[in-house]
Amino acid sequence: MAEINVVPYIDVMLVLLVIFMVTAPLLYQGVEIELPQSSAEPMAPQEEEPVIVEVDRNGRFYLSIGAQADDEPVNLEEIVVNVTALMRAQPQTPVFVRGDANVPYARVVNVMTALQQAGVPQVGLLTQPPANGG
Repeated sequence: MAEINVVPYIDVMLVLLVIFMVTAPLLYQGVEIELPQSSAEPMAPQEEEPVIVEVDRNGRFYLSIGAQADDEPVNLEEIVVNVTALMRAQPQTPVFVRGDANVPYARVVNVMTALQQAGVPQVGLLTQPPANGG
């Protein structure tokens, strides 16, 4: 009885696995932000892709809706227009703000105010766990 030799298929699968593992982190392009550190509890995974508004160290705003990350800075009016449209279509979408640790607090408050005007009922703040783990 003839048997199928599966060894070549396993080799191909392992090569593809390595390729995906190497390229997956490269797919996310974003703005380099130094997040403030906090020992807050991690959030439970969300079913819906979140909206993330980033504030870089220069005070510029970036908007990421789901998997669509924009590398171009946007102004507060664009954030309000885009998030308002999204909140009308999907009111349960989680919204988070990632503010650089070195940005003036007023810039983060400006973003949160704009999100409130856009109809966002609750805004989460993203932080980074402390380096010492506790």
